[in-house]
Amino acid sequence: MSDPSFFGYGSLVNLRTHDYTNARTAQITGWRRIWRSIAGRDFATLSVTSDPATTLHGVIADVPNADWTALDQREAHYIRQTLTCGTALYEVQDNIVTPPTPHPILRSYLDVVAQGYIDHFGADGLAHFFATTANWGPVHDDRATPIYARYHPASAKAAALVDHHLASQMQQLHQT
Repeated sequence: MSDPSFFGYGSLVNLRTHDYTNARTAQITGWRRIWRSIAGRDFATLSVTSDPATTLHGVIADVPNADWTALDQREAHYIRQTLTCGTALYEVQDNIVTPPTPHPILRSYLDVVAQGYIDHFGADGLAHFFATTANWGPVHDDRATPIYARYHPASAKAAALVDHHLASQMQQLHQT
């Protein structure tokens, strides 16, 4: 019998943030990433929402011996659900979202996610990440003093690409 697996679409794509060494690239259809503000956190969290028209790139990794304890603790603000393909996905549930003012997105968190996408999918993969992520809001630039607990410095290339894509997102926000 094989070990169960999870699909990572955010920081789990960056293999520097966990010990699941057997991660491999994958994609799922029917989901879109979304920034969420939740109770008990001062900064936005990356989650997913149902969207039949969207395909997300990410990674799948096995959970040895079906020991979900460490991953469930890491993803404590999320609910683990099993998709029809048998792979687990972590999603912030609507009942813990705190409207109406969005929390800022940590640049340190975004840099970690971006580095994972660049590592696995290149610059085009990072562009796809930005294009398939909704609810962009204010960004707290904490690169100099990172707040995100799993922060690993992004390469200069990744930081420049994040800055480019963020500028584009902010321009789109101001046009609407």
